[in-house]
Amino acid sequence: MKSNLTQLTHNLVLIGGGHSHAIVLKLWGMNPIPGVHLTLITDRTHTAYSGMLPGQVADFYSFEDTHIDLRCLTQFAQANFYLDTVKDLDLENKQIICEEHPPIAFDYLSIDIGSVPAKNSILGASDYAIPAKPVSQFLTAWEKIKTTVESHPKQPYNLTIIGGGAGGVELAFNMRTCLTNILENVKEKIDKLTITLIHKGDGLLTGHNHWISERLQFLLLENGTNIYLNETVIEIKANSSRNYTINCSSGLEIRSDWVFLVTQASAPQWIEKTGLRTDKKGFILVNNYLQSVSHSYIFAAGDIATIENYSRPKAGVFAVRQGQPLFNNLQSIILDNKLQAYSPQKLYLSLIGTGNKKAIASWGKLSLEADWLWTWKDNIDRKFMKRFKDFSPMESQIKNNNFIPCNGCGSKVGISILERTLKRLKIDQNSEIVIGLNSPDDAAIIDISKQELLVQTIDYLPIFVSDPFIFGQITTNHCLSDLWAMGAKAHSVSAVVTLPYGFDSIIEEILYQLLQGCLKILSKNQIFLTGGHTLQGEKLGFGLSCNGFILPNQILQKSGMQTDEKLIITKPLGTGTLLAAEMKYKTKGYWIDNTIKSMLLSNKKASEIFLKFEASACTDITGFGLVGHLIEMMKSSQVSVELNLDKIPTLIGAIETSKQGITSSLYPKNLENNTYLNSEQDMENNPKFSLLFDPQTSGGLLASIPEKNSDRCLQELVKAGYTDSQIIGKVVKKSNNISCLLT
Repeated sequence: MKSNLTQLTHNLVLIGGGHSHAIVLKLWGMNPIPGVHLTLITDRTHTAYSGMLPGQVADFYSFEDTHIDLRCLTQFAQANFYLDTVKDLDLENKQIICEEHPPIAFDYLSIDIGSVPAKNSILGASDYAIPAKPVSQFLTAWEKIKTTVESHPKQPYNLTIIGGGAGGVELAFNMRTCLTNILENVKEKIDKLTITLIHKGDGLLTGHNHWISERLQFLLLENGTNIYLNETVIEIKANSSRNYTINCSSGLEIRSDWVFLVTQASAPQWIEKTGLRTDKKGFILVNNYLQSVSHSYIFAAGDIATIENYSRPKAGVFAVRQGQPLFNNLQSIILDNKLQAYSPQKLYLSLIGTGNKKAIASWGKLSLEADWLWTWKDNIDRKFMKRFKDFSPMESQIKNNNFIPCNGCGSKVGISILERTLKRLKIDQNSEIVIGLNSPDDAAIIDISKQELLVQTIDYLPIFVSDPFIFGQITTNHCLSDLWAMGAKAHSVSAVVTLPYGFDSIIEEILYQLLQGCLKILSKNQIFLTGGHTLQGEKLGFGLSCNGFILPNQILQKSGMQTDEKLIITKPLGTGTLLAAEMKYKTKGYWIDNTIKSMLLSNKKASEIFLKFEASACTDITGFGLVGHLIEMMKSSQVSVELNLDKIPTLIGAIETSKQGITSSLYPKNLENNTYLNSEQDMENNPKFSLLFDPQTSGGLLASIPEKNSDRCLQELVKAGYTDSQIIGKVVKKSNNISCLLT
């Protein structure tokens, strides 16, 4: 019998989501090598395209226009996405040292982490200046500045840019455009806005021709920018929380509310400590194959790399040009093919925007100023970004029909199938089983002693996030949640793991990352891993058999709800639709970041708070969705409920994906429970309605709380970190039939 399964044979890791690596990932998705375990490690989910950054500062472009969604891109490349910051390399053991993950092994490595403005020569720059890179930090600071000006438009403002290269000049133009528009919109005078540019050279844009320098200087002066040439900044001193003094070696002093650093590029300090050969400035030295001159299994591109025997500026155009040859050589070294040489061009075109949707072109000794250059530049930039937004061909390759089975808790079978199957079985229960299949709950309870009861549960999930370290943490939280829902104290777990087929070294690395994630959660809660079982299959899967103990008078069951009690939920809904949408390239990376953050939040403390405030019943919201689990509570308690749909918390992006009709593969089965719902008006058009049936992975707890305690309970939950907690309804007497009234 033929098998389509592929063994994992090579472990390739990319550090950094720069322009070169973005191109590599797109090309890899179009031309993958079977058996390569590809991973991207990056400290950000969205990476900015530098060519459009000045336009974003001027508000010509939105965040989505200028940023590449790296989660979406890695999925297209069938790669793993690790959100973390690299701080060192262990080249002897071929391992990457990160801030959060355990050491990550690799066979081949590529580095594209960009550069940062040099600030060691300026005293106080590290504390008081806003560097232009990393871009994410710069944009966060810029948004705060815009908000300040919008909130207090009558005040005078001073902004100073240190560095008169292309980056500094474009920021000066585009910052003025943005802030001027803000002030003019509220009919405030713009003469209170002062922008200053300080440059240590005798002309702007060092390295470009004289006409460009003179022309841009004239335009800046014309729009009111102060320019200081031949000035070297030596210190930035703080006068107050938002006012600084900039001291130059000449004795010049400038007062400024904000200081931006757009100086000469420098390399992150950790690179030099790794043992990789670098140039005098600390950048990785590579040959014409973009291959480290000291370690042949390591490649580097973009600003972080210096090609031996070539003197080129640190400009985004080179990072873009290096994407294709880097991709070719990464695949060639894996396939044991001859590497292809890359030679950077001597001249490169610069299109410098002047903040008014106009641009000036610079190419060697040639220059051109024309209105149409901005339109040309805009078309070039948008065409480049379009490459990273259209993944429809890949989607059609994955599935030829509309059914895409979900992972996580969305992969469960429907509750109706379970109920019908259990009714057909004859299952014996003895007197020691306090809670079992005859009265199903979140976990089984067995009487093993006169003091404590044994609580047992088991759960298992196929992988739903590509990072096994994060997957291990979320799944451990998910599995333990049944114990927390019962009010139990967890004691120990046994693991079951399905590992993909592959070479021993790669399988060992996946298992190591997975179990380290599991142990991170277990150690926080003083729970012991006692053993487990492994097997190999098509994809990674992980589950835990969990054991705990509980006192007979502290059991939280589904069956304890009392009339007039309040219903409190501790986490927002939406993991099912968001994870399904991610598979179809219909999410934004930061939506998934937020979803993962929610799934990483343990329910342990919430359980303790519910016990403190005398919860009468509790369950965790998982695969059957809010309504499915609520119905279980209503049936076993013989009550009905009123549910306030508007109060139900939802994850960022969940309503958007639901409106698009994107649901988990378990959703249709969960939707069968809508027969228990009724309302005085049409609620099906409410954007939150479909989320009632959305299967949750590592979802929150739902508890019934005495009304007198509900407000204080909610306050303590929020204080404990369950910031999305809400009172979503109340328990009422059932009439003829058990029902859930939507209000």
